[in-house]
Amino acid sequence: MNHYKYKYKCILGVLGAIVLLASCSPLKQTSAAGPNEKVVFFDDFNGNKLDNAKWNVEVTGMHFNNELQAYVDSSATIFIAHGAQAEGAANGALVLQPRSAPGFKTKDGQSFDFISGRINTKDKFEFTYGTAEARIKVTEGSGLWPAWWMLGTNGEWPACGEIDIMEHVGEKDWASAAVHGPGYSGETPFVNRQYFPPNNDVTQWHTYAVDWTPDSLLFKYDGVLMFRINRHMVEHYGKWAYDTPQFLMLNYALGGAYPVKINNLKTPYLGMPQSTANMVKNNKVKMLVDWVRVTKRSDQTR
Repeated sequence: MNHYKYKYKCILGVLGAIVLLASCSPLKQTSAAGPNEKVVFFDDFNGNKLDNAKWNVEVTGMHFNNELQAYVDSSATIFIAHGAQAEGAANGALVLQPRSAPGFKTKDGQSFDFISGRINTKDKFEFTYGTAEARIKVTEGSGLWPAWWMLGTNGEWPACGEIDIMEHVGEKDWASAAVHGPGYSGETPFVNRQYFPPNNDVTQWHTYAVDWTPDSLLFKYDGVLMFRINRHMVEHYGKWAYDTPQFLMLNYALGGAYPVKINNLKTPYLGMPQSTANMVKNNKVKMLVDWVRVTKRSDQTR
């Protein structure tokens, strides 16, 4: 997620002001580490199912952001695609695909019309400092909310710190990055958009990364810097929450706080029009992930 999807008993506010940034030219994509780098986590989703030694599947029990989906552990919403279904991912791709499921009941008795997938590496892979990167393509559609993000293990949200590497709310010409922490969560001042050219929008493959150091977070899309946050900027608002381990997260939400902030749609669903609901019903909505990688430089030992 993306921004505030894992509140640990906290209810998230609506995302605030957006800072605009011009688009950058894409670079050739690769999953190889650079010089003086060590790969400490890698998954290129080349098996027949999600690797449970690396990933946890979350099942809805807590509900955030007024989102429209329940998260389930199902091969209908989380699966590995190969061949033509992988859409250009040579070794296979993870697919997170929301599905229509009118009247679906969660374990705590709530009812949803949609189900979807959300995975994380909590207690299986956590790290402090390094570069987290994934190669992703998503579907266009108002109210869709897939995300690639990280969350801290130290305390409850927002004190634990959240790093949103890529969030998309259905408009194909941009994606956004943000951070949330104590004193700068929800309507965070630290958020930025990357605009893409018409012939290379978010429905195409892009790499989305963050370089994390003790004093900065450098967000890079296709290898080009799109947003920079440093400790001094953050400490103007609150504590720098990025000195302790974080884990990786991928999820596909529908509607809710962030999309409604963009499209102002309240019916038939909060933040999602009927046309997008029809796309979900017809199995036209998904996020594909070619690979996920975390690297550390030789001077990053934690």
